[in-house]
Amino acid sequence: MSFRGWFLLLFVLLSSATRPAGAQTFDPRSAIPPDSLKAADEILPYRPDSLRRRFDEERILNRLKAYSRRKTIMGKALSSLLNFTQRQEEQAGLDAVLLNRQFDQHNFKIVRRINIRTLDAFGYSLSDSTRIPRSFWEKSGNALHLKTARSRVRQVLLFRPGQPLEPQALAESERLLRQTPEILDARVLVNERSSTRDSVDITVLTTDVFSITAGAELGSATAGLITLGDENFLGLGHQLSNEYRYGRGLSTDNGENPQQWSYVGSYTAPFRNFVYGQARYRNEYNYRSGGASLRRDFYSPSARYAGAISFDSYDQNIALVVPPPGQPYVYYPLRSLVQDVWVGRSLRLRSYDLGYENPGRVIVAARALRTEFSAVPRPDPGTGIETPDYHNGTLLLGTVGYSVRRYYKDRYLFGFGRTEDVPAGTLLSFTAGVDVNRVVPRRYLAGRIAAAGFGPRSGYLYGALDLGIFQRLDQGRSWEQGVLSTEFTSFTRLYHVGNWQYRHFLSSRGTIGIDRRPGDLLQGITNDRGLRGFSPASPVLATSRFVLNYETTLFTPLSLLGFRLAGVAFADAAWVSDRPGGGSPFGGAPYTGFGLGLRFRNEFTALRTFQLLIGYYPRGIAAPNGIRMFESTRETVTFTDFGLGAPGTAPYQ
Repeated sequence: MSFRGWFLLLFVLLSSATRPAGAQTFDPRSAIPPDSLKAADEILPYRPDSLRRRFDEERILNRLKAYSRRKTIMGKALSSLLNFTQRQEEQAGLDAVLLNRQFDQHNFKIVRRINIRTLDAFGYSLSDSTRIPRSFWEKSGNALHLKTARSRVRQVLLFRPGQPLEPQALAESERLLRQTPEILDARVLVNERSSTRDSVDITVLTTDVFSITAGAELGSATAGLITLGDENFLGLGHQLSNEYRYGRGLSTDNGENPQQWSYVGSYTAPFRNFVYGQARYRNEYNYRSGGASLRRDFYSPSARYAGAISFDSYDQNIALVVPPPGQPYVYYPLRSLVQDVWVGRSLRLRSYDLGYENPGRVIVAARALRTEFSAVPRPDPGTGIETPDYHNGTLLLGTVGYSVRRYYKDRYLFGFGRTEDVPAGTLLSFTAGVDVNRVVPRRYLAGRIAAAGFGPRSGYLYGALDLGIFQRLDQGRSWEQGVLSTEFTSFTRLYHVGNWQYRHFLSSRGTIGIDRRPGDLLQGITNDRGLRGFSPASPVLATSRFVLNYETTLFTPLSLLGFRLAGVAFADAAWVSDRPGGGSPFGGAPYTGFGLGLRFRNEFTALRTFQLLIGYYPRGIAAPNGIRMFESTRETVTFTDFGLGAPGTAPYQ
C-alpha cells in the first residue's frame, strides 16, 4: 500500500474513534428509566430506594422545623416545646489545653482596671453577643433571678488592681469561676486595645445559672420528698440546702416505733481568699448530727496555704451484729463530739523553662483530730457479743505528697456543649500518724497513688489506689481497721453520627475491709455507692464491696422546655461480702442492674440534670418481676482533683 493509502486509513480510524459533542446527539434510551435489575450501578440514578432508606435524622428534624412554623395550634405548641437552634458554642473550635500560654506576653504587667460584667441565666451567650432574652419564659426566669454580685466575682479572681499579673492567673481564674455552682460559664480576657507595655486592662464576663431549686417527689398519698435550696442566695454565692422526707414507711419486728421523717440541711457562705464557712444538720431514724466548719482548700496550683477547723456532734444507734433471719435488730447508743483542725503548705519546685512555671508541687500538711465519746455500746455479757473498743482519743496525722495538676477543656461530658474542665495529673502521698488514747495507742500508716491522662481523640483514663491501716502499740502489735480502696474511671472520645453524638463511660470502685471491728459496715450498694435505682427488699450489709458501672450516653439535638435531651443505657454490678472483719468481696454472685432511660439537662438552672430511667434487677428488690422505674440526678462520672487536702484515714463507708 502506498503512503497515501496508509494516510487515508489512519484518518478514517481516528475519525471513527472521536466522539461527537453531547449537545449534538440524542439517545432515545435517556427518556426511558433504566431497568434497575439489569442496569449497571453507574447509570442508575443516585436517589435511594425509599423502602430501604436508612433513618435520616436531618430529614425528620427539617420536617419538625417546618411544622413548628405553621400558625396552627399544634404548630405553635411544637414551637414552644422544642428548640431547633444549634448553638454557636457547639460549632466553635475547642482548644483542649486549658492552661495555655495565650497571655504570656502580659505576665507581670500591672493590672490597671478590671471590668466585670455579669449576665442573667436565660437568653444570653458568651460566644454570641447578639443573643438577648426574647421569649416569655426567658424574661420571666430572669425576673425571678438575682444576678451574681460583682463582689462575688472579685472573690474568685486571682489578680487585683495595682498588682502584677502572675503567670496563668487569667486561665486559672476562668476555670475557678466555672467551678463555682452559681456561674455557668466565664471568660477572662485582656483588652488588647488599651493594654500598654507595662499595664493591662482585663474584662471578665460571666453567665449565671438559675440558682433557686425546689421540688416535691410523691411516693404515695402519705409519703414523699420536699427539697428547697438556693446556690446563689441574694446573689452573694451563699448556698442554702434543705431536704425533708416524710412517710418513710420504716417498721421493725420488736415493737419499736421508728421515726418516719428525715431532714438534711446546710448553709455555706464564701469569704475572701477562698475561705468558706458552713453550718449543717441531719436528723433521721437512729442518726442525728450537727456541726460547723471554716475551711480553705488548695483551690489552685498557685495556692500556698490551706487549712480548716470544724466541730461536729453525732448521736446514733448502731447494730453490732446481723441477727438471724426473722429476728429483730438490737441497737446500742453511740454519741460523740469531734473536733478537727489541719493546716497545709504547698512548696513550688524550680522551673528550668524561663517564663513557664513548673506544675509540680510538694505539699506538707498536719492534722489533729479529737474524738470524745459520751455514750458507747455495752452489750450484756450473756449475749456473747464482743464489746466494741470505742474510747476517747486524739489522732495526729502528717502527710507528705507530690502533686502535678493539669486541666483540659472538653464538651458533652455532663453538659450539652458548654465548656467543661477535665482534671489530669499525678499524685503520690504518704501519711503517718498516731492515735493517742488511754486504752491502747495505735500507729496509722497510709499511702495513695493516682494518675490520669486525657486526649481529645483517646479519651480519659484515671486510676487510684489507697491503703490505710492502724497498728496497735501493745505487745501484740496487731493490725486492725484497715481499708484497701481502688478507683477507675474512663470515657471514650466523642463519636458523631450526623447531629447526634455519644460516649461510652466505664468506672469501678472497690472498698475492701481489713480486720475491721465488729459493727464496722459499709453503707449498702444503692445509687452512688453501687447500683443506680437499686431499692433492696432488705438492707444489704457488707464489710467489703466492689462495684462496676458502664454507661452509654447519646446526646441528641432536641430541646424540651429548655431541657436538652439525651438517651442513656447502663449496666451495673456489685460484689459484696458480709464476712466479719472484711476480706475479698468476690465470694458470691453479684447484684446486677440493667436499664434504659432519658436524661434532661438544663444548663441554666442549679438543678441541671434530671433522669427518668427503667431498670431490671434479677435479684434483691421487692418487685416480683425485678423491674423498677425511678428518677435520678446522678452524674455520669465524678472527677477527682489532684490537689492534696486534709491528712486523714482512708474512708470506709
